[in-house]
Amino acid sequence: MEISQLGEFGLIDRLTQGLPTVNPSTIRGVGDDCAVIRNHDTDMLVTTDLLLEGVHFDLTYVPLKHLGYKSAIVNFSDVYAMNGTPKQITVSLGISKRFTVEHIEELYSGIRLACEIYGVDLVGGDTTSSRQGLVISITCIGEADPDKIVTRSGAKDTDLICVSGDLGAAYMGLQLLEREKVASVGQKDFEPNFAGKEYLVERQLKPEARKDIVRELAQAGIVPTAMMDVSDGLSSELMHICNDSGVGCRVFEERIPIDYQTAIMAEEIDMNVITAALNGGEDYELLFTVPLHSHDKVKDLPGVKVIGHITKPELGCAMVTRDGAEIPLQAQGWNPLK
Repeated sequence: MEISQLGEFGLIDRLTQGLPTVNPSTIRGVGDDCAVIRNHDTDMLVTTDLLLEGVHFDLTYVPLKHLGYKSAIVNFSDVYAMNGTPKQITVSLGISKRFTVEHIEELYSGIRLACEIYGVDLVGGDTTSSRQGLVISITCIGEADPDKIVTRSGAKDTDLICVSGDLGAAYMGLQLLEREKVASVGQKDFEPNFAGKEYLVERQLKPEARKDIVRELAQAGIVPTAMMDVSDGLSSELMHICNDSGVGCRVFEERIPIDYQTAIMAEEIDMNVITAALNGGEDYELLFTVPLHSHDKVKDLPGVKVIGHITKPELGCAMVTRDGAEIPLQAQGWNPLK
């Protein structure tokens, strides 16, 4: 069987199916944004991400400092998606001979900046040679109160579906960068044209983890019933929550938050902007569900929008279009194994 037939999550499920845990401190293993390990009165959250040159990033247009920053942020985001706080990271690198000490210092300057802004300690890692390209592996350790941890599996019928920020901008930023890369071929002293679309480039090259949303939820006294960060696209993440929670969902096209620059870029490349929002990925916004009785609290949170509701499982997962039609959701987001 080709690995691409299973995809990333299908492969993980197959490799870890029936995997036992023998330590009582292992509260949650494979299958969520973070593993959960009990440590006295708090729970430790552990997550890791592997980024490979040519698969996850292109150094033609990704500055090394931005790459370092983003590499750390995507791990912080997983911890916030469990309603926790990132505390430490380890950084492991595979480095090919074309990189100098100054290159790696520039990469680390981005990692260090992310740690400084988010209050995270860099506590270790490993470095080795790579036959081709740059490999980055970061593990993040966070913590949370045991009764405040939010997984993917707690959504219930009638819960509201909420999302922070806007969606599709990072994917449109990637399309813009790729377009300018093609335009630069054979051009001496080429200057890319990002005028009027700077927000899209920033969303792709320098995303932020939504620490502010976790703080707002806590201040409002809201503990989501389920939560994920939007790394692989809204549609994929919604289906993860619904599959793990044993529910269905309805999201409304007209409520999906789209930035103006995202809409303009989608029009320029003749792409449906909702397709970008559903399947683009790398937005690192928080997607979460809350009980219906929390509506009045959540609707007033800055930067949060209610986009739908959870249903009974037999109704499946669908998006309601502007004209009232229902389109089944499909997990068409980023899949690095295809």
